Amino acid sequence: MDNARRIAASLFLLRITVFLVMLMWTIDKFVRPTHAASVYEHFYFLDGLGREVMYALGAAELVLLIGFVLGVRRRLTYGTVLLFHAVSTLSSFRQYLQPFEKGNLLFFAAWPMLGACFALYSLRDLDTLLRLPDRSRVP
Repeated sequence: MDNARRIAASLFLLRITVFLVMLMWTIDKFVRPTHAASVYEHFYFLDGLGREVMYALGAAELVLLIGFVLGVRRRLTYGTVLLFHAVSTLSSFRQYLQPFEKGNLLFFAAWPMLGACFALYSLRDLDTLLRLPDRSRVP
């Protein structure tokens, strides 16, 4: 397998695995909207978000993630996924300061995923495997 195919396969695997993680957080907004609202309150200091807001956020995220996994409008979708995950990772700063309390050690898994999101964004023009072709000129 040549380098271009290995890179494309690696980026595809990153895209699928990042999608799966983000999809689970999106599904949580539909299945457990009160839990999702408590996450927004605890980590983003946004309280009072109701079920309807969580459903709307979940629907918007789902549209974004479908575009992301299909490789559509890569600059926009990959960039937005990178931004969302960066905010999520950085908003958990308190958990990083106490890594051995409760389940805080699991929060460190966000860092390699952030690296994966950055790699996908920065190498988006090389991510060619199993994606829809862009009709726009913006990669």
